[in-house]
Amino acid sequence: MPSGPARPPGRPRAGVDAAVFAATLRTVHELGYARATVERIAAAAGIAKTTIYRRWPSKGELVVDVLLDAFGPAPLVGGTRAEILASVIRWGAAKIAEPGVGDAFAGVFSDAVSDPALRVVLSSRLQDPYRLALQDALGEPEHRVLFFVDVVVGTLLHRMGMTGEPMVDADVTALVDMVVAHFANE
Repeated sequence: MPSGPARPPGRPRAGVDAAVFAATLRTVHELGYARATVERIAAAAGIAKTTIYRRWPSKGELVVDVLLDAFGPAPLVGGTRAEILASVIRWGAAKIAEPGVGDAFAGVFSDAVSDPALRVVLSSRLQDPYRLALQDALGEPEHRVLFFVDVVVGTLLHRMGMTGEPMVDADVTALVDMVVAHFANE
């Protein structure tokens, strides 16, 4: 007789999620966001596409969860406003530079422009947790933090979209200097 509770049939959910997230980033990195279909992601993960659609009703919602997993919590590091702002900018630039992450972010962002439902998911599930953490850490109102996010993320994604490459370290440093000068002392 086995001791302990029986495990439900199928793969553990966390294992499937990790496999799908890795396959999504790999597929986006190799093929680009537009060509990274749910069917191709499922094949790369070694699962049925119905498994993906049971968890995520659309590619956009899958990508939002992939990005949440890839980014993790914001490192609000430092004792001063300038240090916190600089750490967030450098962290965002490093994450967007990871294989597949910048392309996935830019792709889902672009899709959200013409998809109001995806825009709500992107805003509420991806942006809001970081916005709230920054508001708490900096004591800033929502509109100021949203402007900070617009400037930083917009600049980083624009560079990816225009060159296909993440921002180089010297440019990230220049972005930090410009943005911190504006936001740190207000």
